[in-house]
Amino acid sequence: MDSPTHGNRYLSDARILVHDMPHTLAALETGTLTEARARLIVREAACLSPTDRRRLDHQLCADHTNLIGLGDTRIRNDAKAIAYQLDPIAVMDRATRAPEDRNVTFRPAADNMAIVTALLPATDAASVRDALTDSADRCPDGRNRGQAMADTLVARVTGRDVTTPVPVGVNLVLSDDTLFAGSAQPAYLQGHGPIPAAEARRMIADALADENSWATLRRLYAAPDTGALVAMESRSRRFPKGLARFIAIRDQTCRTPYCNAPIRHIDHVQPYHRNGPTSAANGQGLCEHCNYVKETPGWHVVAGVDESGRHITKHITPTGATYRSTAPPLTGGLRVLTREIHIVVNRRAA
Repeated sequence: MDSPTHGNRYLSDARILVHDMPHTLAALETGTLTEARARLIVREAACLSPTDRRRLDHQLCADHTNLIGLGDTRIRNDAKAIAYQLDPIAVMDRATRAPEDRNVTFRPAADNMAIVTALLPATDAASVRDALTDSADRCPDGRNRGQAMADTLVARVTGRDVTTPVPVGVNLVLSDDTLFAGSAQPAYLQGHGPIPAAEARRMIADALADENSWATLRRLYAAPDTGALVAMESRSRRFPKGLARFIAIRDQTCRTPYCNAPIRHIDHVQPYHRNGPTSAANGQGLCEHCNYVKETPGWHVVAGVDESGRHITKHITPTGATYRSTAPPLTGGLRVLTREIHIVVNRRAA
């Protein structure tokens, strides 16, 4: 299954495709259009009235031979041009509202890399591109164009050169054996996921060698065999920073089943106004969207622990379906009671 956000997008596109765009649907069914290209057409038509969607559908897709050989950019541009001809006001209104959705997202990639994506107004994106390419063109060393652009991006966003060790606010969780005894047990980099033990030790060594950085250690404890973190509790309604950090490290990503979004809110499973305690057991990390959705009528969430002691939540939807979410084990699962060492690396202000 997909995440709730992706599921809603698919459902919205499918409704338009089935009800308003029969020629596009037929081209998809025959294989003339891929699913991705059919959705590009649907998205350009989404701002139009149902009548104008059918007109766009007929102009672009009634003759399937016109679609053969067209790539994503051509498909999108042709659909956009027809939409503008049919209802320029609707297209311009959507374009005017679009900057409200600007954002930056982060996704883990393979081999200890990550993908940073920015959704920007076209003029701002062009300015970023020009600045990065101009810097890359003047790069005097042996880096290729892509490497130079990436390094320039990091330097200008963080204010540091790429050779400076360890960025601001790195949260790293690893066993004491990994840190002190050369264990191969992986560490967990918050916001990214597991990383090799050697890479974790290198990051810490770089931080300790940097006179402008310092590292603090916090001991966390994991249950035998599972890697489940022990509980913390507070009497306040708002989760204190330490407890919120604890839950974020435990949950890693949004706890709604199938949602992979980063954690934005630490929330009570049983609401505070219904006597829900402010504790690790009654807390969960959620993305902003899922936190708001669970407050709508018909949604119900229950917290507990499984047979191995790991934190679980059961999510009951308005249709009565039940889904279970289990907190992941840290560092690949621990076979013995192990002290977890939470490394927080900070940089002093210039």
